[in-house]
Amino acid sequence: MNREEAILREFNLYPLWQRRGQATFTSVLEQVTSQSVMEKADLQNLDSCNWAELKALVKNCAACKLRASCTQTVFGMGDERADWLFVGEWPGADEDVQGESFVGQSGQLLDNMLAAIKLKRGHNVYITNIVKCYPPGNRSPETDEIAQCAPYLEREIQLIQPKLIVALGETAALLLGHDATLSDLRGKLHDYRGSSSHSLVKGIPLVITYHPAYLLHNPLKKAKAWDDLCLAVATMQALA
Repeated sequence: MNREEAILREFNLYPLWQRRGQATFTSVLEQVTSQSVMEKADLQNLDSCNWAELKALVKNCAACKLRASCTQTVFGMGDERADWLFVGEWPGADEDVQGESFVGQSGQLLDNMLAAIKLKRGHNVYITNIVKCYPPGNRSPETDEIAQCAPYLEREIQLIQPKLIVALGETAALLLGHDATLSDLRGKLHDYRGSSSHSLVKGIPLVITYHPAYLLHNPLKKAKAWDDLCLAVATMQALA
C-alpha cells in the first residue's frame, strides 16, 4: 500500500459531490478591510460582546440578503475555550437544516481528520464558518456577504483565544488575511493577524489546508491535507 492509499484509508471517505465555487481573493479582501464594513462592526459593539450576546447578534442578523433565503443562521460549535480552532467557509444544505457546523459527509470527513490527529469534536476543538448563512443553491457567497460576517468570526476568535487556527479552504484562508492561492499558502505556518486594524487578537499560528468538501471530490489531495495536519500537530506540540 502506498502513502496516498494509506491516507485515503485513514480518512475512509471518497468523493461524492462537486466542489463549490470560490470568491476571488482580491475582491473579498477589499470588502473586509473597507472602512464601511468595519463601521458596521463598531456599531454593533462586537468587541465587548460575550458569547450569549454574540450568538444573539448572529441569530438575528439580517444585514445581507442571505438571511432571507436560508432556514437559520449557523453559529460555531464546540469548546469555547479550545486550543484548536477550525474555520470553514459557509454552511451547506445539511448545516442549514440542522443548525450545526460541518454535518453530513463533509462533517464526517472532518471528524475523521480530527480523529487521525487524536482530536474529537467538542473536546478542546471549536469549529465555525466565516459565513453564517447557507447561500441559495450552495453558491459562493458574494463579497459583501462574506465581509458582513467577518466581524462575527473576529469576535469568536477573540473570545476563544485559541492556540492554533486551522483554516479550511480558500475562502477561510482569505478572510484570515492572505491574498494568494491555497496552493501557495498551504504547507507552511502563518500568523493570524485579525481581519481588522482594531483586532484584539494577534499572532496566532495559522495552518491552511483543503476544505473537507473539496477533499471528497479530490481524494488524492488528502495526502497533502495530512501533511498540513501534521504541521498543525507539530506546531501545537512546540507551543506546549
